[in-house]
Amino acid sequence: MPYNDQFECMPFEELQKFQLAKLKETVAWLYERVPFYKNKLDELGIKADDLKRVEDISKLPFTVKTDLRDNYPFGLCAVPLKEVVRVHASSGTTGKPITGPYTVGDLDQWSECVARVLWAAGVREDDIFQNAYGHGLFTGGLGLHQGATRLGCTVVPTSSGMTERQILIMKDFGTTGICCTPSYALTIAERAEELGTPLKDLPLRVGVFGAEPWTNAMRQEIEERMGIKARDIYGLTELGGPGMAYECEAENGLHINEDHFIAEIVDPITLEPVPMGERGELVLTAIQRRAMPLLRYRTKDITTLRREKCSCGSTFVKMDRITGRSDDMLIINGVNVFPSQIESLLKDFEEVELQYVLHVGKKKHLDQVNLRVEAKQDVYDAGPEKIVQVEKKISSHIKGILGVGVGVELAAPKALTRSEGKAVRVIDERPK
Repeated sequence: MPYNDQFECMPFEELQKFQLAKLKETVAWLYERVPFYKNKLDELGIKADDLKRVEDISKLPFTVKTDLRDNYPFGLCAVPLKEVVRVHASSGTTGKPITGPYTVGDLDQWSECVARVLWAAGVREDDIFQNAYGHGLFTGGLGLHQGATRLGCTVVPTSSGMTERQILIMKDFGTTGICCTPSYALTIAERAEELGTPLKDLPLRVGVFGAEPWTNAMRQEIEERMGIKARDIYGLTELGGPGMAYECEAENGLHINEDHFIAEIVDPITLEPVPMGERGELVLTAIQRRAMPLLRYRTKDITTLRREKCSCGSTFVKMDRITGRSDDMLIINGVNVFPSQIESLLKDFEEVELQYVLHVGKKKHLDQVNLRVEAKQDVYDAGPEKIVQVEKKISSHIKGILGVGVGVELAAPKALTRSEGKAVRVIDERPK
């Protein structure tokens, strides 16, 4: 049974009535309080009362990341700062950071959404929950903290980094649940094995991982090395942080918290809506936030939506695991490639670890891709002939499946930098 069956099990027709009422309320709220949205809506000649059904959301304007940066820091805030009780922000590594202000009510809603995520993952009030997401401006740490607190867990806010201490605390405190990025989960598992403390021998039983795309191949490796059930969580700073979508016991998609967000899939080129079940870019509208609700925010994340009966009891729409971002997609000599596709293919080779970096460059007029991936110790110790054999096998496999020629280099074990947060998988050195 879901955490909040009043909403999570709501019949579809009732849910649509709720969503429409909240959507109209949000559009009117923004029109009155945010000049950016008033101008956008006036240009389109749209008012809240023009929305007669949820599908009419397609009449509303899109919001994109540059809109947030152009209105930095609080130009899109719909309440005076005296009503804002917290501000989170993105890293700002590619420009000004994206700010996320919250009212007291926004924080309460966020806690509710994250509590649903953890409950669906199997976390309960008697769990000792180790929070290894970064605490600070990043939404992950405090977002998961407040959701776990609402459930009544014993929360251990270790934050990210200091990997040996993470393992010590898991062992000494009897940690039963953990959250962090999936790449950091593998880093922890690897270091624990080196220290002679395999995590699968500890009470740890469940992990909630997100903040970066990850594949089922990585899920399997995390579960095998940590001895846990690994569940996915999804969210964005722009829309309020983690807790927008969650994976349940069925493990075949993530339920979107539809009483808080309306989800659409659009063609990333034409921006036209695509039918349910077709792949495209996820667009989300926040319908209960008050400090900074966004209309039709283009997430750039590529996925599909499915509405189907779920064994967990939730009636919320499901989105498939994110396969990549439209702005992270690599176009290699005319072929579209996502790093996650490479990762899935690497799982076919027991000779390597899922630790890799793609280097993309140019040679004359053609794109060139080189993949550095760590060999397992016994493969590397077997010598150059074995290494070349494995490199050729991987290169041929990628070429056969994706149609892209990739140079492959097997690196020594532990040669690649380990991640304590989001892993860097692509280094694109092509001229802009």
